[in-house]
Amino acid sequence: MTSSNPSDRFDLAVVGAGIVGLATALAAVRRGLRVAVIDRDAQANGASVRNFGFITVTGQERGAMWRRARRSREVWSEVASAAGIPIVHTGLWMSARRPESLAVLEAFMATDMAEGCRLLEPAEARRRCPSMAAPDLVAVLESRVELRVESRTAIPRLAAWLAETHGVSFLRGTTALTVEPWGVRTSRGPVRADHVAVCPGDDFGVLYPERLAAHALTRCKLQMLRLADPGFRLPAALMSDLGLGRYQGYAALPAAAPLKARLAAEQPAHLRHGIHLIVVQSADGTLVVGDSHHYAATPDPFSLEEVDELIREEFRAALGIEPPATLERWTGTYASAADRAVLIEAPDPRVRVAIVTCGAGASTGFALGEEVVESLLSTGLSAGGGA
Repeated sequence: MTSSNPSDRFDLAVVGAGIVGLATALAAVRRGLRVAVIDRDAQANGASVRNFGFITVTGQERGAMWRRARRSREVWSEVASAAGIPIVHTGLWMSARRPESLAVLEAFMATDMAEGCRLLEPAEARRRCPSMAAPDLVAVLESRVELRVESRTAIPRLAAWLAETHGVSFLRGTTALTVEPWGVRTSRGPVRADHVAVCPGDDFGVLYPERLAAHALTRCKLQMLRLADPGFRLPAALMSDLGLGRYQGYAALPAAAPLKARLAAEQPAHLRHGIHLIVVQSADGTLVVGDSHHYAATPDPFSLEEVDELIREEFRAALGIEPPATLERWTGTYASAADRAVLIEAPDPRVRVAIVTCGAGASTGFALGEEVVESLLSTGLSAGGGA
C-alpha cells in the first residue's frame, strides 16, 4: 500500500481503517478526491474483521438504518466484484420455532421492509435443507437480499484495492493525535488535508473525547465461535427466534410483544447475556457462530464457557443437530449507544466524526461513508481545492 509523504496534501484525511473509514475513503475517491487513511494498527484488527461478514438488511431498524443497509448491500456487490472479494453465500433464513414468532414474521411480511422476502412452510424448508431437522419448526422467513463475505480477508482486500486502484494513501501503525486547521497531527508527523473524517470505531479517548463523552458511549463485547464443517451446506445465513426479539425491524413491531414475553420466561439466561443466533458458512464448510452482548466502558478480554454453551444450545434448538466441534473462539468489541444506531458529529465545518453504535458497521458502513462525504461536500469540499 502507498504511504504519505509529509509534503503531500490531501482533500480528505480519514482517521480509522475499519469498514466505516474505508467506506468513507471509497465514497471520497468516487467523487474525485485525493484521500489518505490513518490507522494506529499495522493491519485490520478490530470489529471489522471479528464479525460474521454478514451484510444484514432484513430486520434492520425501519427507516434510515434499513435504507442504509439496502444501499450498503448494493455497494458491497459492486466492490466485491471489482476488488476480487468472494461472496461466500447469499440470503437469510430466519427460523421460527414458536407460534408467537410466526406472528412476528407474518406482521413483518406486511411491511415495506419485506421486499425480497417470503415465508416458507416447514415442509419446504426441510426439503430445501434436509439437515435442518428442528422438530418444532413452524416457519422460515427467507430473504434473498443479504450477502456474506469473509471479513478477515475482505477488509484487507478492500483496503489493498483502494490503494492499488484508487490511489488512497495508507499510513499504518500511525496514531492520530489531534485534528488541526491544516490537517491531522500524527505520531509520524503531519498529514495535511483540507477536510478530516474521524471514524474511530470504539476508540473514544483521543480525538474529540469531550464531545463524544456527551453521548454516553460505551463498548459492547461479543463472543464468537468457529465450528467444524457439519457435512452439509446451509442454504443461507441462519438466525432464530432470539433475533426476532433483538433486531429492531422485527422487535419494534407490536406483534413482537408476546414473543418477547415468552422469551423472557423461557430463555432468561440467553437474554441476560444478550445472546441471539447467527450462523454463517465459510468456503471451507466451517461455521461462524455467535453471538453475545456484554456492555462496559472497558470490557474484559475473556470468554465465558457458560456463554459459549448458551450459543451452542440455541444452535442445537434452531438446527435440530448437535453443534460440530469448536475450532476457534474470539471476542470483539464495538461502540454502543443506548439512544442511537449511528453517531455523526460536526465539531468543525471541515470535520465529521462518524461511528456506528449498534454493531451494524458491515451492514451499513458504505451508506454512512457516502453520507459523511456528502455532508463535507456541502461545506465546500472539492477535489484539489478544499473549502
